[in-house]
Amino acid sequence: MPEKYRWAQAGDINSFFGLMLDNIAGLFLLVSLLSQKPFEFPVEFALRYMVPGTAIGVLIGDLVFFLLALRLAKKTGSTTVTAMPLGLDTPSTFGMIFFVLGPAYQAALGNGMETNAAAMHAWQIGICSIFISGIFKLVCSFGSDWLRRAIPRAGLLGSLAAIALVIISFLPLLEILHYPLVGLIAMSIILTALVGRVPLPFKLPGAVGGLVVAGGIYALMHFTGLLGPGEERAFDPAAGLWPTEWLQALNFGWLSAMSDTVNYLPIVIPFAVATVVGGIDCTESASAVGDHYSTGSVIATEAMATLLASFCGAVIQTTPYIGHPAYKAMGGRAAFTLATAFAFGLLGTTGLFGYFYLLIPKAAVYPILMFVGLEISAQSFLATPRRHYPAVAMACVPALAFLAMFFVGPETTVTPAITTTGILRNGFILTSVFWSSALAMVIDRKLTAASYFYFAAAVCTLFGIIHSPLPGAPLLLPIAIPGVPSSLVLPAEQFSTVMNWTLGYAIVGCLMLLWDYYLKVTNQTAPNPDHLQD
Repeated sequence: MPEKYRWAQAGDINSFFGLMLDNIAGLFLLVSLLSQKPFEFPVEFALRYMVPGTAIGVLIGDLVFFLLALRLAKKTGSTTVTAMPLGLDTPSTFGMIFFVLGPAYQAALGNGMETNAAAMHAWQIGICSIFISGIFKLVCSFGSDWLRRAIPRAGLLGSLAAIALVIISFLPLLEILHYPLVGLIAMSIILTALVGRVPLPFKLPGAVGGLVVAGGIYALMHFTGLLGPGEERAFDPAAGLWPTEWLQALNFGWLSAMSDTVNYLPIVIPFAVATVVGGIDCTESASAVGDHYSTGSVIATEAMATLLASFCGAVIQTTPYIGHPAYKAMGGRAAFTLATAFAFGLLGTTGLFGYFYLLIPKAAVYPILMFVGLEISAQSFLATPRRHYPAVAMACVPALAFLAMFFVGPETTVTPAITTTGILRNGFILTSVFWSSALAMVIDRKLTAASYFYFAAAVCTLFGIIHSPLPGAPLLLPIAIPGVPSSLVLPAEQFSTVMNWTLGYAIVGCLMLLWDYYLKVTNQTAPNPDHLQD
C-alpha cells in the first residue's frame, strides 16, 4: 500500500513561524511607516480600517494554497508535497506606503480635509489600487507566459533588486541602528540563521530567535532606564480591538475614489506585474524540488486573494513567497499555510495585532526585512543571465534618486541637481524597467527590441507617467484639448522640460533602429559568443 500523505508534520512548526513572522513584519511596516514622519497617519485608523482586510487577503490565499497542496498530493501520489507559501508582498508594501497611501493622505490634508476624512480618502485610494491589481493579475493569469517573454527578466527583477536594496534593506537599517545594541544583535542572529543557514539551539527559526533575544534585551534596557529617548507609540491598543469599520468597504463606496487612483497606476501596475512574474518564478522553483503546481492556478490564486481582500478594505496585495524550497527543506508540508491563514486572519480581524505593534520594538523585527531585501537582491542576480548583470545594476540607479529625495526637506534650497533628481525619482520603478530592459536587449544585440522600450519610455514621459516635473507626479495631457479641464493639462512653463525628456527617449529609440539596420547591412547582427557566456 502506498504511504498516505501526511499534511501536518513537525517541520510545519518552523515553517509556520517563518511565514507568520514575515507577514507580521508586513503589517508592522504598514502601520509603523505610515504613522511616522513625514506622513503621520493616524494609527487607530490604520488598525481598524486597513489591517483587517489586508489580513483577510493572506487568510484567503494561504487557505487556497493549502487545498491546492492536498489536491496535488492526491493527484501525484507524492507524500512530500509542500504547500506554496503566500503572504503580503514586501516590495509593494513599501511602494503603497511611500508612493500611494502616504502621498494621498498628505494631498488630502493639503486640500483642506480634516485628519479622519483625509485618512478615509487615502484608504479608498488604497482599496482601488488593490482592486485594480487583483483584476490585472487575474487577466495576467491567462497570459502569464507571454508577459514573461515580453519583458526581459533583468528588467522586472532589476527593478525589484533596486527596491530591495534601496527601500527594503536601507531604510529599515536606519531604524535598526537607532538602537544599535538591540538592532545589531537581532540583525546578526537573523542573518546568521537565515542567510548562513547556521542552526539555532532548540531548532528555533532564525526570525523567532532574533526576535526573542533582541526583544528581551530591549525590554531589559527599557525597564532599567538604559534605553533613553526613542520612539513614541502613544495609543491604547485596546482601542483597536474588534474593529468593524473595515466592513464599510463592502458597500463599495471606495469606487468614488477611482478617478483619483489613476494618478497612482504607474506605481501600482509595475508592482502587480512583478508579483505575477514572481509567481511564475515561485512555481518554477517549486517544480525544481518536485512540487509541480500549475502556473495558472498559482497566479489565479494570488489574483483572487488580492481581489477579494480589496472588497474587505485591503491596501497591500498578496503574493506567493519565493522561499518554497526553503520551507520544503524545513520539513513543511501543508499545515503551516493552514495555520498561518487562520492565525494571521484572527490577528488582523480581532484587533490583537495592535498589541504586537505596541510591544515589539522595530529594532527587533526590522532585521527580518533586511533578510528579505538581501534575498530578493540575490535572487534577482541569480535568476538573471550573467551577461545581463549590468542591466540589473542599471535598474538600481533610478531608485537612488528616490533615496536622495527622501531626505530632502521643504527648507532645502532648490538647485538644478535637486530638480533633476526629483524628475528622475518620479515613476522610478517604470524607469528602472525601461532602462534595464533596453540594456539587456542591447547586450544581446537586439537593438530593435531595445528601441521599443525607449519609445515606451517616451510615451510615458509625455503624459507624466515617468519623469513628471510636478509635485505628486500627476498624469496630465501635454497640450490643451477643447473640452478638457485645464487641471488635466500640463502647465505651460513645464512643457519644455517634458518635451526635452520625451524627445531624448524618442531620438534614442530611432538611433537604436538605425544602428540595428547598419548591423544587418554589414552582417554584424550576431553577438560575440564569448560575450554571451553565462
